[in-house]
Amino acid sequence: MSGTSASLPQPPSLLDHIRPQALSLPESGIVEVMNYGRQREGMIPLWAGEGDLPTPSFISEAATRSLAAGETFYTWQRGIPELRAAIARYMSRLYGQAEDPERFFVTGSGMQAIQIALALTLSAGEEILIPSPSWPNAAAAAEVIGARPVYVPFSFDEVQGFWLDLDRLESAVTPRTRVIFINTPANPTGFVASHEALRGVLDIARRHGLWIVADEIYGRFYYEAGEAGRAPSFHDVMEPEDRILFVQTFSKNWAMTGWRLGWIEADPSLGAVLENLIQYSTSGVAAFIQRAGVAALERGESFVAHQIERARRGRDIVAAGLATSNRVHFAPPPGAFYMFFGVEGESDTRALALKLVDEAAIGLAPGTAFGPGGESYIRLCFARGEGQIGEATDRLVRWLQR
Repeated sequence: MSGTSASLPQPPSLLDHIRPQALSLPESGIVEVMNYGRQREGMIPLWAGEGDLPTPSFISEAATRSLAAGETFYTWQRGIPELRAAIARYMSRLYGQAEDPERFFVTGSGMQAIQIALALTLSAGEEILIPSPSWPNAAAAAEVIGARPVYVPFSFDEVQGFWLDLDRLESAVTPRTRVIFINTPANPTGFVASHEALRGVLDIARRHGLWIVADEIYGRFYYEAGEAGRAPSFHDVMEPEDRILFVQTFSKNWAMTGWRLGWIEADPSLGAVLENLIQYSTSGVAAFIQRAGVAALERGESFVAHQIERARRGRDIVAAGLATSNRVHFAPPPGAFYMFFGVEGESDTRALALKLVDEAAIGLAPGTAFGPGGESYIRLCFARGEGQIGEATDRLVRWLQR
């Protein structure tokens, strides 16, 4: 009987009947390491792209007041007028240009902003250019649509750090190319595009009739900012007719990673289409979350400054520690809040990340999670307090010196 039952045909797997684009999406290499180490006693977790500070109370209290007032119904698809106006005022202060609230569309996270931007500009079989190593989610969002990410390798040296070769970028353009995705300041590399580089990317887009999706979510985390208080932006070099969509989030500046709140900035002529794309995905962001966003923008500037200064000190502590080891190659990043570095003799950074969990009780993200060019690097998030960053750096340096 056992032999007979074993020979019976097996029913087809449900996985055989889903879209190949969904099945082929890569599992997150960051989540793998997090799951491996998150319950270890004494672990210092520097694997995720967030700091250690909770959302400030004045932001949370705005959401609480909204809930107490009964704001639990359907709301504006584009975002409540108060939040869109607050975003416009914030952007005007930051970029020194009058901003129209009609340019801003509230989304359920920066990730959803990227998904909507790509749904607006990409079709199945078309291509998007992405400088790499890069945060993997933009490429995955393109793949879900059926589009193809084309990776353009960053160049690197220990003087300049990571930089974008514009000739290499343009040589990657094909008749199928529709979008250039530019993240600056960049995760995980810390790359920051200069005004000259931004003009170069814009010239390429203009010559070939391409869209630019500009991910400038780390724009405030720029350590050479001076009085500007921000990194160079496409806002500084674009013309009104340029095809640029900006994606933004509340996650980094205001310690709101868990709130899932972001926005798209686009020409108002695209408003009806963007509103439809929001309608047919989430039907808008909860009003109480949007009230929290208003409070963040209107009252959060000192907190943002505090976050940036903490990250700056964290960067300096990690850089000083790594500089004591002759096994590490890196350049202090000018922006974002990650140190992306290679370790001599450790070519398998997935294995290295798991080893550091076991042997040093620090959690870092393997470079294999960030696409072509990242394989020999590992990422450390330094958006933490000096005590924790100092201890993590000491552990890492001791491990390197073994």
